[in-house]
Amino acid sequence: MSYERLEKCPVCGKTDFRNKLVVEDKSVSQESFAIVQCTACGFQFTNPRPDAASIGRYYESDEYVSHNSAAAGLINQAYKIARFFTMRRKVALLNKVARKGKILDYGCGTGHFLAACKANGWQVQGVEPSPRARAEATKRVGKPIEADNLGAFEPSSFDAITLWHVLEHVHDLNDTLRQLIGLLKPDGTLIIAVPNVDSPDAQHYRQDWAAYDVPRHLYHFSPKTLTQLLKKHKMQVQETLPMMLDAYYVSMLSEKNRAERGEGLLTVLRTGYHSNAQAARRDGNYSSLTYVAKRK
Repeated sequence: MSYERLEKCPVCGKTDFRNKLVVEDKSVSQESFAIVQCTACGFQFTNPRPDAASIGRYYESDEYVSHNSAAAGLINQAYKIARFFTMRRKVALLNKVARKGKILDYGCGTGHFLAACKANGWQVQGVEPSPRARAEATKRVGKPIEADNLGAFEPSSFDAITLWHVLEHVHDLNDTLRQLIGLLKPDGTLIIAVPNVDSPDAQHYRQDWAAYDVPRHLYHFSPKTLTQLLKKHKMQVQETLPMMLDAYYVSMLSEKNRAERGEGLLTVLRTGYHSNAQAARRDGNYSSLTYVAKRK
């Protein structure tokens, strides 16, 4: 097992960090990891963290539903129900913000979104590093899925690139974004969905907030820091949209994390509702957000 420590903030490049939280990986390893915050721009990230060669073991769970459609249990069934309802919305959003043509789904998991896009008339390509998920996606989509080689695609060839809860997993954040943006056509659209560390449910659960998901989640974005990161790559956020079901799903996982103090389903529903209601009344800081960005 090898670990690495970031010496510079991936967003602003500064080197002064403060400790924010210590969070336990309750789903796989039961190890604890520190989350630090850049004192200059406020970006939060897991530091130190397993390096790219070592991170795979932290995904080795039959319950990791985005890599295994057969994952069982109540929480995973809830995930699948939410996926059923959100898939149509994702395709509708894609059709609204991008010209229909070629799409790359980076971190496509088991391929459900790509299959929905293909059925809607899009030409689809996917990238997925997990062998099990990649095999399932290949079968579902009916074409090969790349393991992690962005060089396999022609520059400036995609009308849209999507990352649904993927960017927080990427080790080389800036280089990956640079490569992905290079694959977009000049008027192409980048869609990124990530958890929001400034959400009310994140503040409520603190170290038990399931969307920290250390060490698999290497970065913990807010609207400010993700906007700043995209600006660094000459991309401008056009629209920020809520993912309202995430407040309930993340609350369900978070209650499991703090089971000795949790109150079950009623607490999940109450926390999810209050998180969404507070975000709607105040500042739009929903549990997860989808960012639509284009070149400046």
